[in-house]
Amino acid sequence: MTSEGKDADTVQDPLFILESGEVYRNFTEVKMSQIVLPCHANHCGELSVGQLLKWMDSTACLSAERHAGCSCVTASVDDIHFEHTIGVGKVVNIIAKVNRAFTSSMEVGILVTCEDLYTARLWKVCHAFATFVARRTEAGKVQLKQVIPHTQMEQMEYSLAAERRRMRLIHAEIITDLLSSSTAQLGECQEYEDAVPAERTRVESVELVLPPHANHQVSTFGGQIMAWMENVATIAASRLCNAHPTLRTIDMFHFRGPSHIGDRLVLKAIVNNAFKHSMEVGVCAEAYKGGEPLRHINSAFMTFEVLDSDRKPCTLPRIRPEPVDGNRRYKEAVARKKIRLDRKYIISCKQTEVPVSVPWDPSNQMYLSYNNVSALKLMDARNNWVLTSEKNKVRLYTLEENQVLCFKIEMHVSVPAEQTFHMLSDLRKRKEWDQHYEECEVITQADEDDTLYRVATPSVSKRGKGKDFILLASRRKPCDFRDPYLIALRSVTLPTHPPTEDYTRGEVLCAGFTIWEESSIVTKITYYNQATPGVLPYISTDIAGLSSGFYNAFSACSHFLEANKDSLAALPHSALQHNCATIVSLEKEK
Repeated sequence: MTSEGKDADTVQDPLFILESGEVYRNFTEVKMSQIVLPCHANHCGELSVGQLLKWMDSTACLSAERHAGCSCVTASVDDIHFEHTIGVGKVVNIIAKVNRAFTSSMEVGILVTCEDLYTARLWKVCHAFATFVARRTEAGKVQLKQVIPHTQMEQMEYSLAAERRRMRLIHAEIITDLLSSSTAQLGECQEYEDAVPAERTRVESVELVLPPHANHQVSTFGGQIMAWMENVATIAASRLCNAHPTLRTIDMFHFRGPSHIGDRLVLKAIVNNAFKHSMEVGVCAEAYKGGEPLRHINSAFMTFEVLDSDRKPCTLPRIRPEPVDGNRRYKEAVARKKIRLDRKYIISCKQTEVPVSVPWDPSNQMYLSYNNVSALKLMDARNNWVLTSEKNKVRLYTLEENQVLCFKIEMHVSVPAEQTFHMLSDLRKRKEWDQHYEECEVITQADEDDTLYRVATPSVSKRGKGKDFILLASRRKPCDFRDPYLIALRSVTLPTHPPTEDYTRGEVLCAGFTIWEESSIVTKITYYNQATPGVLPYISTDIAGLSSGFYNAFSACSHFLEANKDSLAALPHSALQHNCATIVSLEKEK
């Protein structure tokens, strides 16, 4: 990987022509362009990541304030992966816009690209998501207006923002659980004669917050704090390898409290662990003023590499952790590395690059669930479906792109949306209306939103074997009236349920239901499926127009829902209320 990148990403023009012919540009969109000067760069002639973080935070804050109409502060930043470094003389282009607003917080998407003025080449550096909170006004707490998406891309980001928010709210709790369970399985740290003592990498620095470091509300810019943290982290990483390190990733972090002009910011960093080609540095920022006790502002984990002359990662020296806390940090870094790899493997890859069946275990449940729901939301946001057939208001649509065939089936039922959601959530009931569901059993209830099932289907030929599927079912209730109820399905693999001789193991890449409330008694149900070789034989004649099996199945679904609409939901409503209340409580605390 070079600083210029070999594969330039296509950057979309912010101007969009609506169907009405009007030229549309997102009102919240803010752009910043900066030429990289020597004063912005390190001694390698590359843009300091700290400087880039300051520019990113400033641009995103301006976008948030444009939407909110009042001052805003940075609350959190999701994982950032820096794909390329940026050299002196290049131009950094940053585009930020609000993807979605909630009660008093909003998600801002940030796209950073690099431009070579001499060749006119443009490539992506990173894509980040930050959460900003609108500050209280004299009139009280701010109630943000909703974002109204106008383009397909905006609709996708709007829909996915709700899922990213859900992951943020439970992220700290889940990471804590995973770290405690993972580190318990690790043995004692191995001793190496040539290991570098961790205390040698320890860095502590203090910064005085001055007016140029703060906004007009005298609060320290989040980007400035991140820049100071990146500075001490880089020094710690350099002390381990005696070379200039390159920052590759910053894990998701939250600002725990504000800092103001006049504060003394104490920044501490230490290398927690060194792997073959990367190292994790832990950084902590605390503030005080006068004789006050230290206030915890932020903690972050940054991953560094050292690149050789060919831009390939070098082998790093091993580290000897400090006693007690050092051993804990060493083990937690190993666990975080696994979590990081799971996250990158499941979330960061394009959908075509992710294997159909991904191994499921508690450490990657959060990311598999996110990927599962996000894939369905992306399919739901597409607007180029082609109507293939229709019978008695049950419609079959298809979409073929990049040699991938997707189909959706759409119908209306006279059943309230929430009851429809409850009845379709339990896949065990599906065999009552879907002839393709011969058997269905619950393998494990991971939590209130995620369940693992084994589903068996009959053979499509007389002498062939039936198929079975191991499915992760992830369900979501809507955040507001612009969201549907969702039931997302995808295949996973489980060591406890390997393929058997009696069935051919099938796979589902992306399938599920979106359930829209059109009135108190009318609900629109849409079923989606991204056809895989294991699924295609069951629907190929319908898509070819040779049969109307889809109509029979979904007509039976409609009758099933209407016949059972007064029955109890398959999953307890009290549990759903408890889960929703938990999310609301977390948001209030935040």
